[in-house]
Amino acid sequence: MEIKFKKQMEDIQKEVVLKSMDLDEDVKDFHVDIGDHETKNRVLTISPRCVRCDLCLKECPVDAISSATMVRRSKVNDNCVKCEICAKTCPVSCIYVMEVNSKIDSLVNQVIYNFKELKVPHRVLKMEEISVDHSRCVTCGNCTKFCPTKAVSLRKVLVESESFEEINKHTTQFKDRNPFTLEKVIRVESTNEKYTYINQDLCVGCGSCSNLCPQNAITLKRYLGPIIQTKKLLINQDICVQCYLCEESCPVDAIKLENGKVVLDDDQCIKCDVCHGECPVVALTLENIS
Repeated sequence: MEIKFKKQMEDIQKEVVLKSMDLDEDVKDFHVDIGDHETKNRVLTISPRCVRCDLCLKECPVDAISSATMVRRSKVNDNCVKCEICAKTCPVSCIYVMEVNSKIDSLVNQVIYNFKELKVPHRVLKMEEISVDHSRCVTCGNCTKFCPTKAVSLRKVLVESESFEEINKHTTQFKDRNPFTLEKVIRVESTNEKYTYINQDLCVGCGSCSNLCPQNAITLKRYLGPIIQTKKLLINQDICVQCYLCEESCPVDAIKLENGKVVLDDDQCIKCDVCHGECPVVALTLENIS
């Protein structure tokens, strides 16, 4: 997916003026000269397809994602370091990594924005065990509303009543009751009571149902595979000036300066945008793995 749109330079100039002037000043007193410029950045956004599982929140190493509710999906906050772990973890792939190119072109008197989706590899996610504690469940239905595979449903309780001897062999009333004998068949009747049913063959282990359950009645055990690395951090020890900015800025304490050299804990490093952005001599660079 790629999106491109343009904005007239005059509109940008007006925005700069309005943000710069005070209320008692005249717009005519300001003259803005914006030169050619080009920037590249990445942003992460969560689409409306969010199933409210909060798995992204639990896996985020810097607490940059807000919790979801029934009426509000999760949100990526400003302290995001763009490690992309949330996008690699989302069970329904609703977190997008977008590359944003902004270019000010004075020849055409326009600002051009280009948004391009970057594909990221997904971690393995599997449901191992899931169960409902019916003594806690109040059948509110929260668990059914965002299940991506419709594995969770509310079913009516069936009661067994008086027996009878004959039954139409073509009826589907008893198709789920196996085995039964024609000599004595139990009539099955529906009540107004309901219970929560989970089809384990359809469940993918996202955790939406357990996260939204107000009674904590759903217990889930899942397997979440390792993060697939798409980048590596390169360190040029020769040009390092030992300023300690990388160590001070690392959000997960994965980098240290010891005996005049930068030491990286590669297992701890989340390959984010922080340390190489802070390095004043570009001794640290983040490179894509082909």
